Amino acid sequence: MHAVLDTSEAVPRLRAFLDDNAPATPCLVMDLDTVRSNYRALRAALPEAGVLYAVKANPAPEVVAALVAEGSGFDVASTGEIDLCLDRGADPADLSYGNPIKKAADIAYAHARGVRRFTFDSDGDLENLAAHAPGSRVACRFLVDAPASGTPFGAKFGCAPAMAVRLLARAAELGLVVDGACFHVGSQHRDPAAWVAGIAQAAGIARELAARGVPTPVLNLGGGFPTGYAEPAPPLAEHAAAIRTAVAEHFAEVPELVVEPGRAVVATAGVIRSEVVLVSRKADTDEHRWVYLDIGRYSGLAETENEYIAYRLRTGHPGAPDGPVILAGPTCDGDDVIYQHTPYRLPLALRAGDHVDILDAGAYTASYSSVSFNGFPPLPTHFVG
Repeated sequence: MHAVLDTSEAVPRLRAFLDDNAPATPCLVMDLDTVRSNYRALRAALPEAGVLYAVKANPAPEVVAALVAEGSGFDVASTGEIDLCLDRGADPADLSYGNPIKKAADIAYAHARGVRRFTFDSDGDLENLAAHAPGSRVACRFLVDAPASGTPFGAKFGCAPAMAVRLLARAAELGLVVDGACFHVGSQHRDPAAWVAGIAQAAGIARELAARGVPTPVLNLGGGFPTGYAEPAPPLAEHAAAIRTAVAEHFAEVPELVVEPGRAVVATAGVIRSEVVLVSRKADTDEHRWVYLDIGRYSGLAETENEYIAYRLRTGHPGAPDGPVILAGPTCDGDDVIYQHTPYRLPLALRAGDHVDILDAGAYTASYSSVSFNGFPPLPTHFVG
């Protein structure tokens, strides 16, 4: 099950493409063969679960098309993502509109295009679904009481479990088809126990609804499956085993399971090549060098905010003497600092014009890139495989 986290094949292939083709930097290169193998590894680890790829992780049309061919479903967050998936051949029956914050007009648009699965977490969204997507399948997202993830969501999404019970009962009264409860433990979650906690809470919701005569045949476990960045992540098999055991323990009848992976499918398939713009020090006695790259927080490295995600780096000076650095982006914004507190060391020989490759960068990079902050263009993507 380590296939999802193993970059031994993708990285040399991607770096060879970069060396041979010398595209302008910064740029992201995606290996579609790795996307496919990661998807297959996840299906093998949890064969009992349907897979809805979280398009937000990497919405490149080439990635979506590859996953359509693999038979994946899709977790979409907007009408734009709905159009993207359908334009690449996805069946609308395989789409789930998972964003619980949506306009009534967007619900109507999704329904008109054939989408019949929706997630909600509020009275207002539920009423809009009943009005503009009548007869659709719905799941209510609840706030899971679990350890924080690598990139936590806070309280923006979900409602209290007791409220989820009330909302789902109301959904049935409104003529919607109740799938059941759903949750998301947060992105990049290393602790399988988080899913155990969510499953236990979901089972409690299901029992209360059963007592009201409302069946809940589906359990959506969300995403959050981790990738090994600077530190290794637990193998997917550990998460799958914890999920399987918890479902068997807490549900008398095992529901249909659904997962919404994003990072686990695309992260290890991507490498960003950046160029060193400047190497400097803030004082002659400063041990730390400041290394400014031509990519930063606004051009693809948004997940370095609060230094939650610590990417692995490679340079053209393997094995050379190194020293501590602070990494920053190129913009005229004081917040465009990539790593100041996370310890990084780069070769002492590093100079302006050298390349720094950022590994496992296929998720939440290009899709987070700003349109033109400070006049810098969005991060371009190239494809192999």
